[in-house]
Amino acid sequence: MEFEVLAEGLRFPEGPIAMPDGSVILVEIKRGTLTRVWNGRTEVIAHLGGGPNGAAFGPDGAIYLTNNGGFAWHDFGGLIIPGDAAPDYTTGRIERVDLATGKFERVYERTGEHQLSGPNDLVFEKSGAFWFTDLGKWRPRIKERGGLYYAKPDGSLIKEVAYGSLGLNGVGLSPDESVVYAAETDTARLWALDVVGEGEIAPPPPGSVGRFVCGQSNMCRFDSLAVQANGDVCVATIGTGGITTITPAGVSTHTPFPDPLVTNICFGGADMRDAFITLSATGKLIKARWPEPGLKLNFNPY
Repeated sequence: MEFEVLAEGLRFPEGPIAMPDGSVILVEIKRGTLTRVWNGRTEVIAHLGGGPNGAAFGPDGAIYLTNNGGFAWHDFGGLIIPGDAAPDYTTGRIERVDLATGKFERVYERTGEHQLSGPNDLVFEKSGAFWFTDLGKWRPRIKERGGLYYAKPDGSLIKEVAYGSLGLNGVGLSPDESVVYAAETDTARLWALDVVGEGEIAPPPPGSVGRFVCGQSNMCRFDSLAVQANGDVCVATIGTGGITTITPAGVSTHTPFPDPLVTNICFGGADMRDAFITLSATGKLIKARWPEPGLKLNFNPY
């Protein structure tokens, strides 16, 4: 697939949000920033520290972020590769950024007695509440498990919906919001969790995160995702470097891009067919014309 490079030299970009003025707001995880990118130039909106990961507009016009708390970083032949928890890691958290001022505040860092480990991605539902994933955290000899959470942006409610996965990464809602899709990184599996109430899902089959949608037979991992208007799920795929598009019935196709760590995709443009994709290991943001329009997200400018 043909594409154009909108920005280079980014420090592990993720969490893109397409803006009507042609810019893209994203995070730079290694740099610890929320950054606005125009074609050829960048501007830091906020210096957050830790590891800002996923980003989305909330109902109040602010941007909400999942912050994983930070990684240790490695250079592998000029590629930026994340590793275990950063030496100065303290906690994962949910943060709110005022776009006008760049000021940010911490909204959540725990649920009940349990500290958030590595919040990764989030999606707002029509009600104004949001679902978010926690990837867990790698340490030299320990892997903390992750889960799916539900929260309100005003700080009044956070709920642990499902815990115990190997690490959930991308999250998205079906067009009718009856299903939460979650991508499990290490297993390269896409799960569907049926919504039955406010922050509630139907009990999954024994030993499963949810309803199994799709897995991959080759060695790869799943990262963040976006849902198309037709209900198919586009999952950024690392290892094989590309976007894996999966139907609700579990049929998958793969579109390759030249980076082993393709980490995220979002949609914009008048017809929602402009796909903005983060090539994180090489520090690039690219734009491609996608075969299908993306689903319009709640509270986003598009």
